[in-house]
Amino acid sequence: MGGYSRLPRPGGFRPQNLGQNAISVVGNFCFTFFVFGVVIFTIIAATYQPEDPLFRPYTKITSFFTSTSKATFRSDESVPKTAEDFTPLNQTAFATFINVTDVSAPTTTSEADCSGSSGAIDCTDPDVFPFMMRVAIERFTNIHFYKFGKPVQGPNGSSCDMAWRFRPKDGKRAAFYKDYRRFVISRLSDCSYSVDGIGEYHSGLNARKKKKFEKQGSEAEFGPQSEDLTPPEEKLPVVGDIVNDTIPTVESESKFSTGKYLIYSGGGDRCKNMKHFLWSFLCSLGEARYLNRTLVMDLSMCLSSMYTSSHQDEEGKDFRFYFDFEHLKDSASVMEQGQFWTEWGKWQKLDSLSLHLEEGFRVTPMQLVDVTDTLIMRKFGSVEPDNYWYRVCEGETESVVQRPWQLVRKSRRLLEIVSAISTKLNWDFDSVHVVRGEKASNTELWPNLARDTMPEAIISALRYKVDEGRNLYIASDEPDTSFFDPLKEKYIIHFLDDYNGLWGEGSEWYNEMKALNNGSPIEFDGYMRVAVDTEVFLRGKKQVETFNDLTKDCRDGINTCTASS
Repeated sequence: MGGYSRLPRPGGFRPQNLGQNAISVVGNFCFTFFVFGVVIFTIIAATYQPEDPLFRPYTKITSFFTSTSKATFRSDESVPKTAEDFTPLNQTAFATFINVTDVSAPTTTSEADCSGSSGAIDCTDPDVFPFMMRVAIERFTNIHFYKFGKPVQGPNGSSCDMAWRFRPKDGKRAAFYKDYRRFVISRLSDCSYSVDGIGEYHSGLNARKKKKFEKQGSEAEFGPQSEDLTPPEEKLPVVGDIVNDTIPTVESESKFSTGKYLIYSGGGDRCKNMKHFLWSFLCSLGEARYLNRTLVMDLSMCLSSMYTSSHQDEEGKDFRFYFDFEHLKDSASVMEQGQFWTEWGKWQKLDSLSLHLEEGFRVTPMQLVDVTDTLIMRKFGSVEPDNYWYRVCEGETESVVQRPWQLVRKSRRLLEIVSAISTKLNWDFDSVHVVRGEKASNTELWPNLARDTMPEAIISALRYKVDEGRNLYIASDEPDTSFFDPLKEKYIIHFLDDYNGLWGEGSEWYNEMKALNNGSPIEFDGYMRVAVDTEVFLRGKKQVETFNDLTKDCRDGINTCTASS
């Protein structure tokens, strides 16, 4: 065996060490895989952005967030959709209106009864009410009347004020409207009445009801009087009724102490755009309803810089400036935050009220169903996006907790301005929305928009859509309205600022908002402007939109068009 040369063998490869080496190799591999997994997870966690709610399919939001319309202006990124946008237009609710033939003819008066009739007009005269109704129906031919309030005396002996509930004949929104006007009346030699003039929209202030639902004496109404058993959240809004958005008072200690509450605290939602705000707020409201608790809500708001003239985020705003708090408090169990903490401070120790604290969104609403504490508080941190309220409604919760979109409506005070503008246009106008601004200057994403929204191009596009000589309301982000002067050759054009007296100093809106804001006037800000502009546009008989009608560019930029946009 002298020619045999043995190769050196490392000690680690001895047969007796084979099992130990295999275990070591497997262990090293597992550790390497674990480290690699941690690195990947860290990268994902650092770069993760939750799905933007503004780009979710509507079917993922709720059945209320469904629209088959192709209206680009309704989808404007600065104005969120609310309950009115999803309420189906139930024609049966508007089918029964008052015709002139439904109003009794005036009674004949003998010549003897007519003596001394040259004095003041008695607005309670049984002949005055049907006379004024007939005049209103014959004068305002573009609306349907549903109720009339009995006339009340005006400021002098020759005037009577009367209110009515109406709706435009070609109305596309599921809502009623209310107007009250001043009639100047004289009596002729044959004792018949004659109307010498009718005041402007909301001129008959004496006919405006001081108390809602009061139907006694001179405030009785002509129209259907059946009891309304419709749930509050399903009742159609009446634009023009007195708004009662005062903060409800707590009835008693026992009422407060036996209640169950939910509050969201902190988070990164403040000063975000209005769509973000609603997406998060409705998540909190949805959880409160799911848990059968009262939502403690903060009415104070911060308005995003995208809506302010200062281009800075502005605190000191109020939920009631932008949304219908009366409808919300009538339809859901909510309590104002300041009032809640006042009551909590009074009774928490005395009545042994308990608090259950949850940090962030990790614990789902389903896991809180059995919590019996008086108050559940979700406290959110300072790190975005994990501190957004809407994170609570993501994941498995999304299919369980529904956002109650039907509970949030636009401010009826803002809709009052919309109604006033539409009334001044006799509810007989067409509308066009013209997007320019930053989009028109960005030719990479919208290569044709600037050219397609020039006045000459607009006139060409409207040629077969809007008849010449029509009233045309132009909703646009173009600050210089003289840009559209060439359209005056074909149409009678109108803009939002033509009606700035409706929100200027001394106006009904100005005075009511000042009272709501503890005596301090508030600005008619950018969000309010776009909201009103949008709603007037949507009341046009014919509506011409920027995308689909004026240009073939996609609303969200090049190559983003879909079959439904």
